[in-house]
Amino acid sequence: MKGQKPHRRQNLLTGEWVLVSPHRMGRPWQGETGDSTPPSGFAHDPACYLCAGNARVGGVINPTYDGVWVFDNDFPALLAPDGEAGQTSDPVLVTEPETGVCRVICYTPDHSKTMASMTRDEIASVVHVWTAQWQELSARPDLASVTIFENRGAMMGASNPHPHGQIWATSSIPNELATEVGRQAAWFDKNGTALLMDYLERELTDGSRILCSSAHFVALVPFWAAWPFETLVLPRRAVAALDELRAEEQSDLADVLRRLTASYDRVFNAPFPYTMGLHQRPTQSPAPGFVFHMHFYPPLLRSATVRKFMVGFEMLAMAQRDLTPEAAAERLRTVWVD
Repeated sequence: MKGQKPHRRQNLLTGEWVLVSPHRMGRPWQGETGDSTPPSGFAHDPACYLCAGNARVGGVINPTYDGVWVFDNDFPALLAPDGEAGQTSDPVLVTEPETGVCRVICYTPDHSKTMASMTRDEIASVVHVWTAQWQELSARPDLASVTIFENRGAMMGASNPHPHGQIWATSSIPNELATEVGRQAAWFDKNGTALLMDYLERELTDGSRILCSSAHFVALVPFWAAWPFETLVLPRRAVAALDELRAEEQSDLADVLRRLTASYDRVFNAPFPYTMGLHQRPTQSPAPGFVFHMHFYPPLLRSATVRKFMVGFEMLAMAQRDLTPEAAAERLRTVWVD
């Protein structure tokens, strides 16, 4: 984008707008700074609830797992159906039941690792488990969507530093996914093409926001990014879910994730917090034109301890950023891991 004037950009996946204010990058900062907590360095922490062989809060003993391990969350946000209706008829105070499954995915028994320090093969094992979990849960008629995600770092609310992610499978389609499904379906109905494939074509032509372009996947800073170093991982082929990926595509995705997360840690030479999530098609309803993709939402702005806050104007009006997506992409490219 030319010039440094304030402007707004539309997120085609949600329809929402982002205010970009490049001229504010020089403003002083005297606000809150967070903590940058390095990994413990211990392969096994006897006090960790997720380490192999340790006891969890409820007294259950973890198995001595040696790879990726999945278990039902001890404190799930969703419960199995219990027969109660849980739905109101009040048109103003509206509720309806929500049931589902919550699971934890331990990426490795090594407490000291993060995805950024794992090998491609180790991350590929995680991708394989994601796929198996998706296949199992998406086949259940009582579940409408499967959200796989990771909160990395205390700044993002991670309750445990052990390398792990989560799965929340819900009986309804959550807000963000529902919006994306609707927007992509509308584009497909109007144009006969997949929105994210058309978008990727333009990004590859432009090049200013591309971080990594491999044989099967592309990592980029989206044109409409709201968070300073937000990234999007897109397949080169229009697939709607993990189980549509071929073996070589799964391996390639693992390598892109390795390079992206390791590069994040180089931006401020410190562990980079983020929320990462996979968006796949709904399980029980059609989603024409929907393309699988991954979001990374890191909060850091100026250093390993200064973050972006979505407050004030962002909460009351629309998202706003000072660092342009193009500048963020250039910063990430200078530290990119091959």
